[in-house]
Amino acid sequence: MVPVLFRQAAIAFLFTITLHQAYAETMTGKVVKVSDGDTITILVSGNNQRKVRLAEIDAPERGQPYGSRATQMLADMVAGRSVQVRSNGVDRYGRTIGRVFSSGRDVNKSMVEMGGAWVYRQYMTDPDFLKVEKKARADMAGLWALPKSERIPPWDWRKQKRKPVISTASSNPSTCGTKSTCGEMSNCAEARFYLKSCGLHRLDGDGDGTPCESICR
Repeated sequence: MVPVLFRQAAIAFLFTITLHQAYAETMTGKVVKVSDGDTITILVSGNNQRKVRLAEIDAPERGQPYGSRATQMLADMVAGRSVQVRSNGVDRYGRTIGRVFSSGRDVNKSMVEMGGAWVYRQYMTDPDFLKVEKKARADMAGLWALPKSERIPPWDWRKQKRKPVISTASSNPSTCGTKSTCGEMSNCAEARFYLKSCGLHRLDGDGDGTPCESICR
């Protein structure tokens, strides 16, 4: 009997540790910026800003169909409000990845429910999101009311925008190439082109609209 109880206690302990790791940090802050349909900036204690990428979802990029509407949809829910973020890590751009809650509302799930975002299948951990997306699709909510040709998942749209350069001068680019970092940019004009036309938002680390500030001063 004792070994059985010991195993049960051990399992419960491991589950608690796993749950704690899944949400390694919980923070509360006021939303001071909505960059797009899945990225916000919050002001936390100490007057520090934290950029947050909503987990589980991928909203249309700025410049693709429904991108502006998705941004507004998220802003309507959280702009200027206090939110709670349950974080489970940081992405390669330094953004906090997490579930966002506003007055008890699961903002991430609401974006999918209203048709403002796809489930980000590559990084999905909560299968309930797929059920929510399936219903949104059936109800033709949000982006699902768009013509099929315009319902392009953001991950596919980003790939299309980064096709190899066919013919272009680096000082005056006209086609998205394979460059992906500020160090590869020849000048500010090229950096701005990659940010605005190719959707390479990693060039704008602080989200102020100016890419590669070392060359775009």
